[in-house]
Amino acid sequence: MQPLVLIPARLAASRLPGKPLALIGDTPMIVRVWRQAMAAGVGPVAVAAGDTEIVEAVEVAGGRAVMTDPALPSGSDRILAALREIDPQARHEAVINLQGDMPFVDSRIIAACAKLLADRKACDIATVVTPEASLADRSNPDVVKAVLAMEPDGRSGRALYFTRSTLFGEGAVWRHVGIYGYRRAALEAFNAAPPSPLERREKLEQLRALELGLSIWAAVADTAPLSVDTPADLEAARAFAAAARPETHA
Repeated sequence: MQPLVLIPARLAASRLPGKPLALIGDTPMIVRVWRQAMAAGVGPVAVAAGDTEIVEAVEVAGGRAVMTDPALPSGSDRILAALREIDPQARHEAVINLQGDMPFVDSRIIAACAKLLADRKACDIATVVTPEASLADRSNPDVVKAVLAMEPDGRSGRALYFTRSTLFGEGAVWRHVGIYGYRRAALEAFNAAPPSPLERREKLEQLRALELGLSIWAAVADTAPLSVDTPADLEAARAFAAAARPETHA
């Protein structure tokens, strides 16, 4: 099974407008994400763009981008629109939805997501978790926690729930990383359904999938990728890139 890797991106981000084209070093952020996806080697890669400027930036770098309706309400809607345009004959049974604001995402995380779909026939949606960074994560509502039924090797597990609430008791607390691998039928079913009660309550899209009865599995990654959501995050990304020169993509 060879999935498509699609990266949704639009300029109208509320906390950091224009962030896909924000320069990190001399490279637009969306181009860095595209390069990391290419380095994973799991399948063809394209950017699902909501703006022509993003298409142009990706194409100048040698990548592929498709224009999608700027009014689409979510990244999953943008992914589905791009998938239907790129692969109308449904030759690809799966798609990886890689966020466009993770400029240094480890390509092995993308590969782990694809491997879960290939290895677990009962897996409708694959995603990634990392260990908690500190005890403060347990009570931080901005840290989404995944409740997993772990496999014996401790490297993957079936998702039972996702929450912003505090988790108590002994045991690991897993931070959810917003990378998804969908079987095509699961993506179609997810996008066709309205927001679910638990989704609205927790403000977490993945709960819609669980309420639909879709099976979500998560692979464990050692560290969470840096995500750029605010001007402070962008400055941290620029500092990281400057310290990491010469630039690498794996």
